Amino acid sequence: MGLEEKIPDSIILTSLDKMVNWARKRSMWPLGFGLACCAIEMMSTFAAHFDLARYGMEVMRPSPRQADLMIVAGRVSMKMAPVVKTLYEQMPNPKWVISMGACASCGGVFNNYAILQGVDRIIPVDIYVPGCPPRPEQLLDGILKLQEKVERESLKDKREEWGREAG
Repeated sequence: MGLEEKIPDSIILTSLDKMVNWARKRSMWPLGFGLACCAIEMMSTFAAHFDLARYGMEVMRPSPRQADLMIVAGRVSMKMAPVVKTLYEQMPNPKWVISMGACASCGGVFNNYAILQGVDRIIPVDIYVPGCPPRPEQLLDGILKLQEKVERESLKDKREEWGREAG
């Protein structure tokens, strides 16, 4: 039989946007940035029980230059805010941010001058995961929602966004 077998006549047609977003969705490399108690929940999300490897997130990257997803877990102090911003700026485009927990999202119970009242004041946030601290299942849900968002993005919109960041 060998070479004489009939080759199927099926073809896959898609747009470049859809193909690129499909690849990005399934190969996010997170930069874990644990600042407080939410970091323990974030670390447990990356343990074997939840198996984020099936979503393309094998390991947390040790360097912002190797990551495209920043998970800010916990309260951000005013002294730490410039460091978070610098790490975000060092990440290559396209990049996404998940704000994990009440403290990272809005300051939580720490309504004072020493704690930043939401990480979105210094960097753009794509997904907010509520809770104090949020359970690993909640972070997993946030990651899945981010993947849905990435799948719907258009390359043209992203290029315009990068142009605004650079200028």
